[in-house]
Amino acid sequence: MKERIKRKKIFYVPGMISLVLIPLFCFCHFYKVDAFKVYGGMDLAMPPSDQNYFEEYKFKTLRKYKEFDFDVSELGNKRLIEMQFYLRRLKMNRDTINGVKIHLGSKTRYETFISSIDIISLEDAPTWIIDDNDIYVLASSNTYKKTKNEVAGHAMNCNTGEMMRQQAYWEQKNKKEEEERIFQISFFKQKWMLLSLGYFGIVLLNIFTLVKFNKNR
Repeated sequence: MKERIKRKKIFYVPGMISLVLIPLFCFCHFYKVDAFKVYGGMDLAMPPSDQNYFEEYKFKTLRKYKEFDFDVSELGNKRLIEMQFYLRRLKMNRDTINGVKIHLGSKTRYETFISSIDIISLEDAPTWIIDDNDIYVLASSNTYKKTKNEVAGHAMNCNTGEMMRQQAYWEQKNKKEEEERIFQISFFKQKWMLLSLGYFGIVLLNIFTLVKFNKNR
C-alpha cells in the first residue's frame, strides 16, 4: 500500500482577483453611470400654444386661491397632504369661491411636481390648468341630473378593449426589451477596449503566477 504524500496547498491568487475585485469594479462602474436607475413617465396633455386659455377664461381672478408654495429644497410631504385635504374639501363643498394655486420653482424637486399631479388626478379635480410655474385647481358646483324622459343605455362589451390593452402591453414590453438590447450592445461597443485589456491582464497574470509556481517547485 502506497503512502500518501502530503503536498503543499496551492492558493490561486489570480482567481481571487476574478471572483472579488472584478465584480466590485463592475458594480461601482454601473452605479456611477446609473445603470440600475429605472426611468418612468406619465401622460400630460397641454393646451395648444396658439390659444391662451388661461388669459381667455381669466383663471387668475376666477377664485380666491390658497397658495401652496413648493419652491423649496425639501420635499414638503406635510404641505402636499395639506393641499390634498384642502382640494378634497373644495370638491365636496362644491366651492366656487375658493381654489388651489400650486407654485413650483427652480428649487422644486421633480417628485414634488409628480406628487402634485397625482393628487389632482386622485381627487378627480374638475378643472385645473398649468400656467408657467403655477398650477390652478378649481372645484365645480355642477352636478349631473337625469331628465324624466331619459332612456338608459347599456354598452355591449365584445372584449375588444381588453384585447387592445393586451396588445398595447406586449408592444410596450417588446419595445422596452429592444431598447435594453440596443443599450447593451452600445455599452459593450463603447467599453470593449477596457474589457479586453482587463481580460488579457488576467490571462497574463495567470500565466506569470503558474510559471513562477512551477519554478519554485
